[in-house]
This record gives sequence, structure tokens and C-alpha cells, in this order.
Amino acid sequence: MIEFENISKHYPDGTVAVSDFSLEIPAHTSTVFVGSSGCGKTTLLRMINRMVDPSSGSVRIDGEDISEKNAVELRRSIGYVMQNSGLLPHFTVAENIATVPRLMGEPRKSSRRRALELMDTVGLSDTMADRYPHQLSGGQQQRVGVARGLASDPNILLMDEPFGAVDPIVRAELQTELLRLQKELDKTIVFVTHDIDEAFLLGDQVVILAAGAQKLQVGSPSEIIENPANDFVASFIGAERGSRALSVKQTAQGPVLVDDQGRTQGRLVEGRAQP
Repeated sequence: MIEFENISKHYPDGTVAVSDFSLEIPAHTSTVFVGSSGCGKTTLLRMINRMVDPSSGSVRIDGEDISEKNAVELRRSIGYVMQNSGLLPHFTVAENIATVPRLMGEPRKSSRRRALELMDTVGLSDTMADRYPHQLSGGQQQRVGVARGLASDPNILLMDEPFGAVDPIVRAELQTELLRLQKELDKTIVFVTHDIDEAFLLGDQVVILAAGAQKLQVGSPSEIIENPANDFVASFIGAERGSRALSVKQTAQGPVLVDDQGRTQGRLVEGRAQP
């Protein structure tokens, strides 16, 4: 479990990125931070692996204050996937995936074997193992990024708008792949996006944020869709827009998400959106 307790982050220029933020993230679930640019969602994400340290408050993982942990060792124990994949251009696919295991002292042969296994896990052919990032499509690069994030078999996987730079068709494929991986691997995932549809699709728990990481609403997709906390949330999720007004409809097959035209946008399984 990840816990934020009264977290704030102030920068020397007076910018307040996060103000008195508290939240519990249950283990083995997906929590999505969603909000407009500059609301503090990426800052919160990076506090979990100490890429950013808070000005006040604490972050705990399984009850341990991470400020007492070695920052480098902590980062190597947590998977991290970013937008545009962040692959090392002079490393092959297999070498990119094996980066963290190699830094942790794993022999080259076994780390390559692990990389090939993970390529299969994320849906990449092992014939790509010795290619370089520039030889891959954007979607393939993002799959390599996910594989690299999983290479050390972390309990926690942080994902910072990982699908934001690919086209809509590839993005949908990657979202479906992530749902499959989570069902198979059962990680604790913290995901950042500005897309509310993506948040509802991927999140067990969705956290809608305003400037300063102010929590506007926290809940499952179905809870937020059925009971927006206020007019701003209703507007943000599209409940007041004819172009995308999602609601929950009961069917013989169970609850589904439908838009204002009655078109099914996904299923709800235990309160969570599924494609």
C-alpha cells in the first residue's frame, strides 16, 4: 500500500505544486491521477520513487517512510514508464529492457533471457530483440518501455502519461494490453493521464485533481459517473456535454457504460470500466 500523508511541494519561485495532499493507494490495484496540465499529478507520481521530494509531509510504502530509504535503490525497485518511452537510443531493445537488472548486478545472460520473456509478455516478437529504438514504431517503443518497467519484477509500477504520444488506435491497443497485464501480474499501478476516458477505463480508483493537487473527487469509475461531487466534476467527466455524457446502464449481461446516444463504451466489472 502507498500512503500520502499531508504532502506539500513548494518551489523556490513560489509555485505550489501540491498542497496538503493525503491519499491511500491500495495494494494490487490501479489508481489513476487525472486532471489538466499543471495540477500536480506528475509531481505526486514522482514523489513515490523520490524523483521529487516533498517540502512537507510523508510518503509511505507498506508503512515505511520512503525518505529513510536510499533514493537510487528505491527507484530501482519501482517500475517507471514515461511518455515517449524514454528508451536509450544506443541500446538494443533487449539491452533497454535489461537496464535495471544489469544495474542491480544481474549477469548479462540471465538479464537477456528475462528481457526476451518480457517481450513475449508485452506482445513483442523476440526477433526485435536486437533492433534499436529508431527501428520501432511508436507503439512498439511504448511496449518496450512497459517491459523495461517490469524487468525487475517490481511490486509498484508508475506510468506517467505513457500512451499520450501515440495515435488513437495504438493507444486503445496499449490500454487493452495494460488491462491484460494487470489481470495477469497483479501489480500496484499508479497512472497519470489528462484523459478522463482513459482514467475510467484503467482505474480501479480514480483521483480527479485541480491545481495544487486538490482532490475534487476520489472513487471508482462507476461512483464518479453516477454521483459527480460537484458541477466542476460533472463538467470535467462530460456529464453535462452532449458530445460525451457517460452513464451506467443495467443490461442482462451486467452494467455497461453508455454515451448520450446510447452507444456502449465499455463494461463495468466490480465498479471498473473494461473495454
